Amino acid sequence: MDRFNAAGRWGRVRFIRPLEVKVSIIRISVFAASYMLCSLAFGYVGDRWNRKNIMCAGISFWSIMILCSSFIPNDYFLPLLLIKGLIGAAEASFSTIAPSIIADLFVADQRSRMLAIFYFVVPVGCGLGYIVGSKVTSAAGGDWHWAFRVTPGMGLLAVLLMVFFLKEPPRGATDKKKKIYLPSANSWMSDVKKLFRNPSFMFSTLGVTAVTFVVSAIGLWCPSFLGRARNILYEKEPCQTAVCAIDDSLIFGAITVFSGILGVVAGVEISKRYKKVNPRADPIVCACGMLMSAPFLFLALIFGNISLGATYVSV
Repeated sequence: MDRFNAAGRWGRVRFIRPLEVKVSIIRISVFAASYMLCSLAFGYVGDRWNRKNIMCAGISFWSIMILCSSFIPNDYFLPLLLIKGLIGAAEASFSTIAPSIIADLFVADQRSRMLAIFYFVVPVGCGLGYIVGSKVTSAAGGDWHWAFRVTPGMGLLAVLLMVFFLKEPPRGATDKKKKIYLPSANSWMSDVKKLFRNPSFMFSTLGVTAVTFVVSAIGLWCPSFLGRARNILYEKEPCQTAVCAIDDSLIFGAITVFSGILGVVAGVEISKRYKKVNPRADPIVCACGMLMSAPFLFLALIFGNISLGATYVSV
C-alpha cells in the first residue's frame, strides 16, 4: 500500500507530464512524416542517379543538421522541429538506397548474409547511441547537447569510407541471368502501380511498418519506463534533472546491442538451416521472431512493479 501511495504521489510530480508527451509525439511525427515522404522521393531518384553520390550528400547533410541541433536552445521549439524534419529527410537518403547497392554487389546466399549484416548494425548502432550519448551527457554534467556534437564525427567517417572504398555497382550487375529493365524511362506513378500489384511486397511493407512502429515506441519510451520502474521498486523520490535517465539509457543501450547481435546471428543461422527443408524459411523465421517478442514485451510491463532484473530481461 505504501508503494502504491508513493507511486501515485510521484506520478503527480514526475511521471505524468502531458506537455512532455505532446512534445515527444509532435517531434516524432515530424521526423516520421519527413522520413516517409522523402523515402519515396529518394527511392525514385536512387533508381536513376548515382547512388553513392546521393548517400554521401545525404549523410553529410544529416551530420550538419545534427550538429546544428545541438546549438539550438531548449525554448526554441519550432527551429528544433524544423531540424528534426530535415534530419528525417537526410536519413531517408541513406536507408532507402544502401540496400539496393548491397543487392547489386552480392548474389544468392551472400546477398542475404550481407543484408543481414547491414540490418544487424541498426539495433547495434542504436544501442551504442544510447550508451555513448548517456556517457557524454554525464560527462557534460547533464547537458544533452554535447551528445549531438559527437555524432557528426561518425557521419563524417562514414562519408570518407564511402568516398574512398565504395564503388557504384551497375544496377542488376549480379543478376546476369535475369533480364533487367532499368527504370529510367518509367514515371514515378507507373513504378508505384507495379508495386501495388505485388502482394508479397505490399504485405512485407505492412509488416515492416508494424515492426518499425513498435521498435520506435520502445526506443522512445523504454528508458523512461525503466527509470519509473526503478523509482517505484526502490521507493526513491525521482529527481528533476536530465542526469536521472542516464543510467537507464546506458543499460537500455547495452541491452539493445546484446539483443541485436544475438537476434541477427541466431536468425541467420536458423534461417540458413531451415531453408534446406523449406524455401520459405526467411519470412517464417521473421514472423516467428516477431510473435515470440510480443509476450516478452507484455511481461516487461507486468514486471515493472515487481522485479527490475526481470524487466531488463524481458525488454
